[in-house]
Amino acid sequence: MSRRSGILEFAVLGLLRESPMHGYELRKRLNTSLGIFRAFSYGTLYPCLKTLVANGWLIEEPGSAPEEALAASLAGRRAKIVYRLTADGKDHFEELLSHTGPDAWEDEHFAARFAFFGQTEREVRMRVLEGRRSRLEERLEKMRASLARTRERLDDYTLELQRHGMESVEREVRWLNELIESERAGRDQMRSGPREPAEREGTSGAADGLPRHRDDASPGGTPPGRPGPPDPSAGPTT
Repeated sequence: MSRRSGILEFAVLGLLRESPMHGYELRKRLNTSLGIFRAFSYGTLYPCLKTLVANGWLIEEPGSAPEEALAASLAGRRAKIVYRLTADGKDHFEELLSHTGPDAWEDEHFAARFAFFGQTEREVRMRVLEGRRSRLEERLEKMRASLARTRERLDDYTLELQRHGMESVEREVRWLNELIESERAGRDQMRSGPREPAEREGTSGAADGLPRHRDDASPGGTPPGRPGPPDPSAGPTT
């Protein structure tokens, strides 16, 4: 199994854990909710669904009323199929959620993992975030060393592109630092138990570990001027 197909299977299982969907709806959710799948096609999705069905992790069900299915048949159209997660599929997805190896820190896989952090245990979230930060710090160190070696040979535009890439990585490291601090604050709050309202006032860590911003928060939950989750579809920062 290729890395990208593995990410797609993970994302499909995660979305179907929320609710059953037919193929068109599933593709739409993958495109809109998970930007890393903007460029994939039905020719990629349906083989993935068939594999998941064959493994026993999904089942296919008729997705329309009997009369609608009959009308589709008479018109020569294919009736819609709804895909539903099985108990084995749920167990398999939860097992995937618990994995925190190096693959979970890479660009595309991290974006998919982050999209399902709401279903992920706190300790696993911490390991993934810290692993991602470590990976980016290594990348940033290499970028700085490369720039120092080649600065004199680069024209102004190439040099600016290199700086832009470094700034993008630096922004994501700062964003990860905020998330990690919030996760730790939430964990410490759970360990210490309830506190008085005066003590809780101004706390930046929400109960689930996500940062909680007030007046500067945008409708999407990301404060202006701060980067949201990385979008690997925009290309590597290196």
